[in-house]
Amino acid sequence: MNTPVRIAAVLGGLAATLAIAIVTAGVGAYYYFRPGLPSAETLREVPLQTPLAIYSRDGRLIDQIGEKRRTPVEYEEIPEPVIQAFLAAEDDRFFDHPGFDYQGITRAAVNLLLTGNRSQGGSTITQQLARVYFLTRERTFVRKAKELILAVRIEQEFSKEKILSLYLNKIFLGQRAYGVVAAGEVYFGKALDELSIAEAATIAGLPKAPSTLNPVTSPERATDRRGYVLGRMRELGYITEADYTDAIATPMVSRLHGPRVALRARYVAEMVRAEMVSRFGLGAYTDGYKVITTVDSQLQEAAQEALITSLLEYDRRHGYRGPAARDVLADLARDADGQYSAVDLNTLLAPYPDYGGLYSAVVLDVGDDNSAQVFVRDRGLTRVAWEGLNWRRYINDNVISDAPDSARDVVQAGDVVYLASSQDGWLLAQPPAAQAAFVALDPADGATIALSGGFDFEASKFNRAVQTRRQPGSSFKPFIYSAALANGYTTASLINDAPVVFDDDKLEETWRPENYSRKFNGPTRLREALIRSLNLVSVRLLLGTGLGNVLEHLEDFGLPASALPRDSSLALGSGGAAPMDVAAGYAVFANGGFRVQPYLIDRIVDGEGRNVFIADPPRACSDCEPDPASEAIQQIIADRPLEPERSEELKIVTDDAAVVTVNEVPDYASVEQMSAHGMQWRATTEDAPDFVQRLVRPAQRVISAENAYLVYDMMRDVIRRGTGRRARELGRSDIAGKTGTSNDRRDAWFSGFNGSLVATAWVGFDQERSLGAGEEGGRTALPMWKYFMADALPGTSEALIPQPAGIVTARIDPESGLIAAAGSPGAIFEIFEAGQLPDAQQDTPVPALFGGDQGVGDEQSLF
Repeated sequence: MNTPVRIAAVLGGLAATLAIAIVTAGVGAYYYFRPGLPSAETLREVPLQTPLAIYSRDGRLIDQIGEKRRTPVEYEEIPEPVIQAFLAAEDDRFFDHPGFDYQGITRAAVNLLLTGNRSQGGSTITQQLARVYFLTRERTFVRKAKELILAVRIEQEFSKEKILSLYLNKIFLGQRAYGVVAAGEVYFGKALDELSIAEAATIAGLPKAPSTLNPVTSPERATDRRGYVLGRMRELGYITEADYTDAIATPMVSRLHGPRVALRARYVAEMVRAEMVSRFGLGAYTDGYKVITTVDSQLQEAAQEALITSLLEYDRRHGYRGPAARDVLADLARDADGQYSAVDLNTLLAPYPDYGGLYSAVVLDVGDDNSAQVFVRDRGLTRVAWEGLNWRRYINDNVISDAPDSARDVVQAGDVVYLASSQDGWLLAQPPAAQAAFVALDPADGATIALSGGFDFEASKFNRAVQTRRQPGSSFKPFIYSAALANGYTTASLINDAPVVFDDDKLEETWRPENYSRKFNGPTRLREALIRSLNLVSVRLLLGTGLGNVLEHLEDFGLPASALPRDSSLALGSGGAAPMDVAAGYAVFANGGFRVQPYLIDRIVDGEGRNVFIADPPRACSDCEPDPASEAIQQIIADRPLEPERSEELKIVTDDAAVVTVNEVPDYASVEQMSAHGMQWRATTEDAPDFVQRLVRPAQRVISAENAYLVYDMMRDVIRRGTGRRARELGRSDIAGKTGTSNDRRDAWFSGFNGSLVATAWVGFDQERSLGAGEEGGRTALPMWKYFMADALPGTSEALIPQPAGIVTARIDPESGLIAAAGSPGAIFEIFEAGQLPDAQQDTPVPALFGGDQGVGDEQSLF
């Protein structure tokens, strides 16, 4: 045998021996490591750390909260360019190999033998998946062996599509982004199906080194890595030459984006976050919980817009306080043309974030035409006309300056200012010094429909809707009037509007309450006193009713103890309450007398899609209250169960001799008719009173339906012709409400409602001080409520609160409040609870009583 042949034989023997050794070592390693490795099946049980997601009741994302940004997605939902980009970057033979790629392993082995460098790992996507789920990133042969064994197991257990979807949901892609959905949102602010080829390639290049190759921290390195991925996509035929050319020429533009929220409601999100942590601990941030709130997205947007608009209007009335900073351009370099760099200007404005729809800007120049050239943060150059700059200066809360003569009296080059966008162009603005809160509830069950705790959550996380305790002022008076009506007063009772002085040991000093007008009106009917918000009448009403009786009555409304001082100042709302407290109290009037508990979370779904909580609030339900007929039906059915096959009518005679017929099983003409009816039927109190009572948890009745209606009717007049007149612009006859202004105008309130919606607006300073001259509930808070209702009410039918059967109407003399004599000139209609009519005037026959609304309280003569 010649030498070449002998050499070939030796080399062949060595290769065979090496192959046998490798196979033997592999088999030995497999059986050695196998017992200590987890089953691939456990992949199904390993939860992805998925952040808490919070939604409105109509499914719009409010926020995602958690250390890791991740949104799991199914394989079918991943666009093909994204899949192709990852295959090109990480494992182009993924759909062909059994979990490991012998070609890649061979390349890595040859590289190791030739260079001693282990940089070319040859890991497939399946191996990477095994590593990120079960192993560490240590670079040892033992870890590599375990990785290979697990990869084979995974391939045997799962389809290729499932493996790829697990990988694309699990992989870390930098900047707290885990999975491709989160990466698209974080780097480009886009959903997966919105990513371009260039953007998909950028994300696919990240697994190799997500901290150093991401386009935010290292745009140049990210561009180079993107070029490699695009080149591989072209070589593999995933994209055309034209696609490659366009993508490679795309500038690398990226910045960090927050979650793709569809609804800005940060105060709501924080309330939900705190509640979820209290229920589930730190797992609330990682276990993939989804919280569906009671918030209506359209009404939440309306509430936030109403709050911002009304606060900016208030702030504008009190003058311009000056720029956020001055002379900031002094050390900023200019280019050869004397211009500032946009990058430098954006950097300069970075400490001045946008607030509540206001944009930070720097004034570059003030022209002789009284306009100003400004650079708006992240938006570029623009010009503000004189009409947008003409703003008097703030002097104090009660005084503003004369009108400025020119733009230079208002702004100077180098000023950092805030701008608002209007239909007429940019408008000089400023973050308001005052604050506000707004709450809207469904009076039927207390569901929170909309809530905002301040002008901007990022500027102040203090939630004034629920955390503050402020004096409700005159908006508290309806509760006092309700107590009086429950203790013998009527809407026509006369109370003397006259001075009163208190030397009460519980008060710090002698108290002399006054009316807002500082005038006295003498004997005044209750309705008129509430319409005109007369303080002295409210105080005397409390005294006449008795403080103890009033407190006992008000405790049933669910008001906090801080709102119920045990002295006569209670009559003017001197306690402390949050807007949520006041709204919940007004809900009692709106729903006909039932106490409901405000709630925000409707449903909680865990990471597996299971409902772990469903709200079941008590509901206001007049029809659910026991009556002789329903009680008789319930008793008969309990005593005599019917055979399910047989249709039978029960005729039940109740205590009042009424005959009630119960059709237990309707007669159907066919199975199809029965099925159709079963799919559409919903129980009502008319056709299944006992069934509905078992489904509905009735709320506690705390005042009579008659009491609630009388207060509602008086508050309708507050809007018709009282302190709430500005709400008449809404053109609704079903709304009722009450203004409120606390001592020294430190708080401005308006609470109002109809039968389907109740809302409370509050304005004030966090560090309590006067809102200024002329700022009271009707001017400062009511516009917020009105703007909200202008969005909430259109398209809805009038939601008048039904008049209870126990309400009667009678003609009274407006001066005396007594039943008017027949033919008495100037008599008006008034409503009363049956059995509580005032006395008749002397020689007056018993009047006729009327049901229904007869224009109650209208001061115009009826004769």
